[in-house]
Amino acid sequence: MKNKNLPYLIIFSVIVVLVAELIGFRAISLGKFKIGLLPLLFALLITMILAIKPLRVGILQKIYTEENVNFAGKYLIIIMLPLMAKYGADVAPKLKDILSIGWIFLIQEVGNVGTVVIGLPIALALGLKRAAIGSTLGLGREGELAYISEKYTLNSDEGRGVLSMYIFGTLFGAIFFSVIAPVFLELGFRIEALSIASGMGSASMMTAASSSLAAVYPEKAETIRAYAAASQLLTSFIGTFTMVFIAVPLQTFMYKRLAGGKKND
Repeated sequence: MKNKNLPYLIIFSVIVVLVAELIGFRAISLGKFKIGLLPLLFALLITMILAIKPLRVGILQKIYTEENVNFAGKYLIIIMLPLMAKYGADVAPKLKDILSIGWIFLIQEVGNVGTVVIGLPIALALGLKRAAIGSTLGLGREGELAYISEKYTLNSDEGRGVLSMYIFGTLFGAIFFSVIAPVFLELGFRIEALSIASGMGSASMMTAASSSLAAVYPEKAETIRAYAAASQLLTSFIGTFTMVFIAVPLQTFMYKRLAGGKKND
């Protein structure tokens, strides 16, 4: 069935992007911390605020239809492909530097199990039970979504957990990382380390984090984008193996110990 409301979504998206670009980059100071607010952040906030049900009147009802929401979610990855191609091109000029510290990019992959080590006990304490398996296996991106859906199906508690994280990450992930990256920078972390950490397996989150760092250090923007892109590509490449061979066994072990090993609790 043809989506007759799709043109409204496209026009609305263009308008939101223009408004966000007009607002531009903004910086706010919270004590000694300086947080950069990107146009991406403003675009997300505008679309999220206008999506609130009481505000969805008039033409907004034609924009925020179920068909348009499904279309946006389905084709988001296609929109991201040119961005990933750009980041791939950013890697080339800094390839020699990246290869010289290549082992660090591999070690940072171990950090991806932090969602299990830190998140799983908290999730179980909050009473998520089996949903904790899906919600803490990773950041809830495509890799985790595919694994959980194949093993448990999305109709299971585990499936609802990973799907919730996928939606939450899509809505708030870019906002969170665009704010937290400059905060860690102010805490004394090296710009190179934070650039590598920006490549976490999500194009939108990586863009938000690396762009915030580049806004603070514009003279190092090329290096920041190159390190973030290389880390992102590596995470996409070996992230699945890290999840399957490290995160999953660790999560299974911890869940049995913390939840008493009850399969259907």
